[in-house]
Amino acid sequence: MSHNPADAQAYRPWRQIARRKSRQIMVGSVPVGGDAPISVQSMTNTLTSDAQATIEQIRGLEEAGADIVRVSCPDEESTAALKDIVKAVKVPIVADIHFHYKRGIEAAQAGAACLRINPGNIGSAERVREVVQAAKDHGCAMRIGVNAGSLEQDLLEKYGEPCPDAMVESAMTHAKILQDHDFHNFKISVKASDVFLAVAAYQALADACDYPLHIGITEAGGLRAGTVKSSIGLGSLLWAGIGDTMRVSLSADPVEEVRVAYEMLKSLGLRRRGVTVISCPSCARQNFNVIKTVEVLEERLSHITTPLTVSVIGCVVNGPGEATMTDIGFTGGGKGTHQVYIAGQPDHRLQNEDIVSHLVDLVEKKAAEVEAAKAAVEHAAE
Repeated sequence: MSHNPADAQAYRPWRQIARRKSRQIMVGSVPVGGDAPISVQSMTNTLTSDAQATIEQIRGLEEAGADIVRVSCPDEESTAALKDIVKAVKVPIVADIHFHYKRGIEAAQAGAACLRINPGNIGSAERVREVVQAAKDHGCAMRIGVNAGSLEQDLLEKYGEPCPDAMVESAMTHAKILQDHDFHNFKISVKASDVFLAVAAYQALADACDYPLHIGITEAGGLRAGTVKSSIGLGSLLWAGIGDTMRVSLSADPVEEVRVAYEMLKSLGLRRRGVTVISCPSCARQNFNVIKTVEVLEERLSHITTPLTVSVIGCVVNGPGEATMTDIGFTGGGKGTHQVYIAGQPDHRLQNEDIVSHLVDLVEKKAAEVEAAKAAVEHAAE
């Protein structure tokens, strides 16, 4: 019987997450909601009016695995550049149009796959109708984006402060505006920088409607603090089955947002992309420099998109056990001689030489084998 460590880890009754049942919409070519995989989003921080800089940043996000990318369109120069941007990239583009209804119409005409909008902030009923009609005419989806920091004044007066009930009421009021215009190709977000507020609002919204939900902890902070904060909030929601598309908001390179999002999804078994490295924190028992090895290894494996697991453990206390559950395992041994495992089984030993290069070669070979097998299956099915 062949050993598949990934399969051995993936399917256990206590590992299964029952996702909330939502209707499905299309954001360009990407399905959101229903039984579609949870899509990963990020947002550019270049001037959208600088088309070339924005295109380059989007391409970097595509390489990192972003499914959808949002750009800000605060002015006419931005929506004018959007047409060239959309043509030059592969992922669907969401245009964040703020309060400007004309920007929404221009963005739809320019080829945006989705408009991020608060219908209540657009202005008159006629302006809302025009934006909705532009979305219908050009096959645009919409995202109703409620934020605790910019709730309507009447709701703040009613509830006294931003709270889950206020945020859900705002979202449902905006949803009704679109529904009254017979527009249903939309998703909703109720973001807050406070983890408790955001999670409670999403939980209430998940019960109140069946529209797909875009989840995020807004303005979460820098790379370390924002990752921790987002992991607590988004991890809680994802574990509960809530969330159809997600963004990790970090004051960092947007590529880091995508990387962190995938680590969350991989940790919960919701998506698999790239190499998952399982490594020990190291201690006096380590027989090689674990921390430096893992640091360099993760960087050199960042180009691999094939889902694989690699364990890097400093000694024999946990090393052999972890290796049985990973595609490739590496355990430190005495006198500079280490054990390499393939598919959970001892395969060969390695003297104290370039550990990273050796492991990279093994992973690249394994990834090529997996992709070739996948291609053969797809070819046979044609």
